[in-house]
Amino acid sequence: MAQDYRENIRLAFDMLWTHKMRSFLTVLGIVIGVGVLMAVVALVEGFDQSVQDAITGFGADTAFISRFDQGPSIGRRPKEERERKPLTLEDGQAIKELCPAIKDVAISMFHWEEAHTIRYKDQRVNATDFRGTFPAYLRVYGNASIKQGRFFTDAENLHRENVVVLGEDAASALFGGLNPIDKEILIDGHSFEVIGVLDRPSGNFGFNEEDKRTILPYYTFTKLYPAAYEHGFRILAWHGRLEQAVDETREVLRRRRNVPYDKPDNFSLQTQLQEVEQFHSIIGAVALVVVVLSSIGLLIGGVGVMNIMLVSVTERTREIGVRKAIGARRRDVTWQFLFEAMSLTAVGGILAIVLVMGGVVPIINATTTMHAYVPLWAILLGLSVATSIGLIFGVWPAMKAARLDPVEALRYE
Repeated sequence: MAQDYRENIRLAFDMLWTHKMRSFLTVLGIVIGVGVLMAVVALVEGFDQSVQDAITGFGADTAFISRFDQGPSIGRRPKEERERKPLTLEDGQAIKELCPAIKDVAISMFHWEEAHTIRYKDQRVNATDFRGTFPAYLRVYGNASIKQGRFFTDAENLHRENVVVLGEDAASALFGGLNPIDKEILIDGHSFEVIGVLDRPSGNFGFNEEDKRTILPYYTFTKLYPAAYEHGFRILAWHGRLEQAVDETREVLRRRRNVPYDKPDNFSLQTQLQEVEQFHSIIGAVALVVVVLSSIGLLIGGVGVMNIMLVSVTERTREIGVRKAIGARRRDVTWQFLFEAMSLTAVGGILAIVLVMGGVVPIINATTTMHAYVPLWAILLGLSVATSIGLIFGVWPAMKAARLDPVEALRYE
């Protein structure tokens, strides 16, 4: 039996080699379909890892509190969100004082109503993360580490000193190769001394997102922007007590904001796990759409394989008659053509894997900071799908060949 299978496989590959161009054109749909599937897996795996690195980079035991459900938004928010009262400095201080599971709180004030410009001589940068905060920012945010200089102190905050800490890319754009520490810059026309530069965050969602953070002392911020009122808090729980910290924070804020017991929160409280789950749902929806589209390519490729195998049965009618005349059984002929169809699509799957791993993945890794890769299970799945297409769409041609009458087949011209 094993000898028969080996002989069938040898005959299958001999036939593919004899008709190289026809075989390649036949499996082109398989190559495209499996290639798209593999590329999607590589993108999803890489993007998912980048997202998790970026989100958990803020700290595994942290959660973010905002007035709005999704943070700053380009579009118009629902009326219920717009009518919520802003969070206050006192809210953040109450969370820290009244929640035993919380280790620290980073209170930040934002001014989203206008763009903020940083200047140094002829260089200009638009700040993308512009806030006033407390020294606790450095302790709470896992992705906030000092590359050069230092962070501002409580004394500098209380005395409303004009000092600033910049993100790595903001400092690089302003100063190039110069040391930015102790340099004077202008922020919206006000003079500030650069005292520190932050390291670029390790996770940035797989893209070359620039780090243009501009961090001012909280009371300096309120001095320069008295109309600013929007606050956001990031809480840092004691290790292993994040759920308790979230519950305590929710209770404190609901009480301070007079939320009735039967009404939902009028603020957003989101943990890192929730953010990861949100991205998973988005990625899953996109991947599902692409998989459906690639399945169409696989279906077209399968129909092409079936068509070319039917042509092959017609072309080799006399050969089939000869095999049957010298003792070949129906199952021998069936497996011969099934192996031929499966070998054809398996080669297409191998070509797709080589194309993705040798071309698509290196290009993604070279052009983005996302580390795309194809896991072993995806390779095995791609080969299995490709081979299965040959098996499924090769059944009819194989059965047609097996049912040929040897006498009639030998007479066929």
